[in-house]
Amino acid sequence: MGELDLTSLDQRIWAEELDGFVPAKVFDVHTHIYRWAFDLAPNKATGPFVDGIGKLFPEVTWELADEVDAALMPGREMERLAFPFPFPHPCDFDGSNVYVADEVAKGGNAGRGLGLVHPAMTAEDVETMVRRTGLIGFKPYRWYASTGDAVEGRLTDFMPEHQIAVADRLGLIIMMHLSKRDAIADPDNIADVVRLSEKYPGAKWILAHCARSYSPWAIEKVAAKLRGLPNVWYDTSTVCDSDALDALYMGVGVDRVMYGSDDMIGPMRGKYITFGNAWAYLSPTNHSMSLAHCDPRMTFVRYEQLRAMKRGSRQVGLSTAQREALFYGTARALVDSVQLPQ
Repeated sequence: MGELDLTSLDQRIWAEELDGFVPAKVFDVHTHIYRWAFDLAPNKATGPFVDGIGKLFPEVTWELADEVDAALMPGREMERLAFPFPFPHPCDFDGSNVYVADEVAKGGNAGRGLGLVHPAMTAEDVETMVRRTGLIGFKPYRWYASTGDAVEGRLTDFMPEHQIAVADRLGLIIMMHLSKRDAIADPDNIADVVRLSEKYPGAKWILAHCARSYSPWAIEKVAAKLRGLPNVWYDTSTVCDSDALDALYMGVGVDRVMYGSDDMIGPMRGKYITFGNAWAYLSPTNHSMSLAHCDPRMTFVRYEQLRAMKRGSRQVGLSTAQREALFYGTARALVDSVQLPQ
């Protein structure tokens, strides 16, 4: 895979900064396994994903995920929680879920999966899906909001309570990518997370992308309300701001945080940058900065994220045991706590 050919810059960052930080065993709690064909949009050839995953990674198998991990984090023993890519409507939900179930099965005990859901699915629909496929939870997404508002929708607009109740009863995982411009700091979002996690204690919530707090201000604002919620965890996927990671570690406790890659976003080159109350993906092709004064090459998003995870831990002072839990033990225990429904 030419896109994964490591440059001298990549090799230097891995050797000098990351090799000693990433433990021998890694559980990636946020991996997308999908086919580009599951995006059924008639205009997808000109859509927002065509130059990224559409061109670079149009079909992701378990073996490809292994190959990417071997290239970017050599010598590590990898396990993962995987789920489909949430293509905007129209999306082949059934095909996506059957495919991810078949692929994670290749990993044996190293692979578990979640099913893509949308709010029109009934409680019977989502329960039948997990029983049929062996998937251990749900992946909703804000694009599927019943209100049609993918930006300012409430959590229950795209993850209705009748689906949460199934997760509660069966002890399943919900991988939640929050909506709203202020992410977890929005009053509706924090109220919903607290209320729903308490009302449905059997559901196991993972708030993706540091509760979508790509910069520190959002998690700092609400950490006191989040800390101590017994059925809420967080993944670090694609968060490249060390202050955001520091705010998460210190705010909710590093024992609630887990490594995630957001592959196949992680092996793309660039970085999620933050400014003001905003964040955006910076790539080699979407900027006009003058970089003649320095090495202009970009490394992988995954490496920028790992750098942030490392630098963000300086204040909390991760012990070896905490670092191993961050990268493996917490996620392994969480997925092992889900018993496949009979």
